[in-house]
Amino acid sequence: MHPTSRQTRELDPIETASRDEIAALQFHRMKRSLKHAYENSPFYRKRFIEADIHPEDLKTLADLAKFPFTVKQDLRDSYPFGMFAVPQSKLARIHGSSGTTGKPTVVGYTTGDIDNWANLVARSIRAAGGRPGDMLHNAYGYGLFTGGLGAHAGAERLGCTVVPMSGGMTERQVTLINDFKPRIIMVTPSYMLSILDEFHRQGLDPRESSLEVGIFGAEPWTNAMREEIEQAFNMQAVDIYGLSEIMGPGVAQECVETKDGLHVWEDHFYPEIINPETGEVLPDGEMGELVFTTLTKEALPMVRYRTRDLTRILPGTARTHRRIEKITGRSDDMIILRGVNVFPTQIEEQILKCAGLAPHFQIELTRAGRMDNMTVHVECTPDQSSDDARAKAAKDLVHHIKSVVGVSTKVNVLEPNGVARSEGKAKRVVDNRPKE
Repeated sequence: MHPTSRQTRELDPIETASRDEIAALQFHRMKRSLKHAYENSPFYRKRFIEADIHPEDLKTLADLAKFPFTVKQDLRDSYPFGMFAVPQSKLARIHGSSGTTGKPTVVGYTTGDIDNWANLVARSIRAAGGRPGDMLHNAYGYGLFTGGLGAHAGAERLGCTVVPMSGGMTERQVTLINDFKPRIIMVTPSYMLSILDEFHRQGLDPRESSLEVGIFGAEPWTNAMREEIEQAFNMQAVDIYGLSEIMGPGVAQECVETKDGLHVWEDHFYPEIINPETGEVLPDGEMGELVFTTLTKEALPMVRYRTRDLTRILPGTARTHRRIEKITGRSDDMIILRGVNVFPTQIEEQILKCAGLAPHFQIELTRAGRMDNMTVHVECTPDQSSDDARAKAAKDLVHHIKSVVGVSTKVNVLEPNGVARSEGKAKRVVDNRPKE
């Protein structure tokens, strides 16, 4: 489905450029970016020399496969500023991960980087159906997390009226949505479910709210979850993709007219899919791990960064830029249970099939002797809270998971609000297995 002539007038020319034009721009920018990384980042100079590769060795885009990968551990080892390619005095802003597994990963931006970022998030919001003059309720967390400020700057750049709500204070979120009447909300999908619960608690009909477009990201979510949210709010729910190491939100965006995967903004980011075991580059259409090389980043250029996200590259539809399939799993989220690979989104899909269960859940992993066990803690809906109803729902979910996912699991159906709520990214897996 290609844009109409009216839509085309609103788009950046690069969004509808030919594949040859996009590839030519990518090659020009990649040569410049590799040279910048080599000359100005001590980390990359050392890494390239060790791999016996030089930026001049890039003769075609396919030659990128000769360059070494970058991984998250590289940022931790270079903490705080060892990977940067500009002096600290040229940094306009610093962001970082939460650092729940040790030191945070630190990223930085020049004023030029922030300008590009705002333009790309503006492009993403427009692709999701947002327009200048729309009011946008931003419930992504502000602070070191890139979501809040990244979404905020893009919304302002597009010409939206921004409500900088951040995460938390769910009761107030609903009050302001009800009173200010925003057309767009940007938030994690798991927190949108908490907002939905609060609508019901306040006796409000979410389908009567002003919200028409939800732009959801920062965690994997399924098409079943999309349908649940769209039905609950009578809205369009679209996916936004990003990660702080590459930029933040706005690396790729689903277009509201097709909702068939996320168009990568290929004028700024070059995607590859690799075999996660061997590192071999896979052809478009094959499933593997997503790898990005930045084409315009000044402060922190990234060469072949392994995202751990599992997806495949598909041809463009609503835009000529290629798409990545909706990401429903990460290699580091994958649970290997008795030899079967399980992703939290697979469990979510089965929960959404079961009448009487709410879409709030957490997976607990334990070990008895040499055997790993999985328990799914999930909530009943308020109208299905009797012992009999909960027992039936548990039995149904055990059956669905066994027949579709292929593992035996215990199911613990809790009362409403029995599963801990997230105000940002949901913590889906709690691993209580003894450490080796």
